[in-house]
Amino acid sequence: MSAEPAAPNFSSLCSDFYVNQKLGLKLDLPDRREPVLDMFDRLRREFPRLERFRRFEGEIALESVETEREYAWVAMRQTSLRSGAVNPTSLEDAYSLHKRILEVSPYFLSISPIDVDHLELVFGFDFETDESRDEIIFDALYADSPLADLIDRQQDTLIDVQPSIGVSLSLTGDLQASFEVRSRPRPDMPSSESDPISIFLTVRKTGGIKAIEDLSTVFAALCGHAERLAEHRVIPHLVVPIRNTILARG
Repeated sequence: MSAEPAAPNFSSLCSDFYVNQKLGLKLDLPDRREPVLDMFDRLRREFPRLERFRRFEGEIALESVETEREYAWVAMRQTSLRSGAVNPTSLEDAYSLHKRILEVSPYFLSISPIDVDHLELVFGFDFETDESRDEIIFDALYADSPLADLIDRQQDTLIDVQPSIGVSLSLTGDLQASFEVRSRPRPDMPSSESDPISIFLTVRKTGGIKAIEDLSTVFAALCGHAERLAEHRVIPHLVVPIRNTILARG
């Protein structure tokens, strides 16, 4: 990982920048009140801004109040534990929450090494715009490619331009990365005209671990891969073209 986290630079390139983590498990997490509340209370004491406890359908969450541009959250579902830091002051600030969750959750929630299905880290870049999101993505990424000839811009209306590419970063295939650009949320989520253009870099390590302490090592490796891919691929080839296209239309 880089010595000086680059989150401020990432945030300056988009409307919102966020760093999310997901620990996927094979078995259901415990739903007993005591261990769950104890873990959330432990996190709240260490991260005081996590002050709002909420329950949704199939999920419980501990969040900071969204009164400022920077906020954080932790959420537990049946087979996953997720966390996020939006517009963090630095990458290390975002990482500190994710690392602490990996350290304390196994003991509060009885997570064992063989229970771990995957660990993933996501860098997200959102762009707010009043223009057609699909047209912006097409003009930024496809206009000078052979795919542009599929569209007659005089007659056709673009309704779905959401490229996604996945790659393996290891010979065994257990370390993967994906690059996604979305003009709207996932199909199971409501959409509106105010939704941003979202760019996601996801780095995922699948498979079990030998010791629960190895989660910290895996997380550190994911951070290194994510920073490298963001700097050398996502920023120059996705973020900057989309940002420039939006600015040109403004």
